[in-house]
Amino acid sequence: MKRPNRLRRPRFRVADSAQQTVGGFLLAGPFVVTEEVWVLASGMNWIQAILVAGVVAAIGYAALYRADTGRDPDAEQEVVGIPVRFLSLMVVAFGSVLVLAVLFDAPDTFLIEAGMTGIELWQTTFKAVSVGAVFSVVGAATADSVF
Repeated sequence: MKRPNRLRRPRFRVADSAQQTVGGFLLAGPFVVTEEVWVLASGMNWIQAILVAGVVAAIGYAALYRADTGRDPDAEQEVVGIPVRFLSLMVVAFGSVLVLAVLFDAPDTFLIEAGMTGIELWQTTFKAVSVGAVFSVVGAATADSVF
């Protein structure tokens, strides 16, 4: 059930970002600790990783502004023409996966122990973060829209 437009907060607030963070972390966790995600990421090339990041952005934008018809991206606060709510969503989607990966020591567990080091380690970590962000963005956008 949607709140009537007059009851919705018209401006993006820190509380909205906090809601996104909860949703993003909630759905990111299981994918950060799954070996298959890291194996998949090690087999991806850069074009695939960039396309996956684009899918994350498309899912986030669609969830915020197309699925929730009560929001108007043109009426929101912007930074260089991009709505602050959307920027926050992207930071949360990718950031929550990266933070959990580092906290759980996933790159060491899945990559370093397999012999991967240096720039290849960081590239594969970025790819794995992109894969995890596909799921994180769904949780973050849902939490932002529901609450």
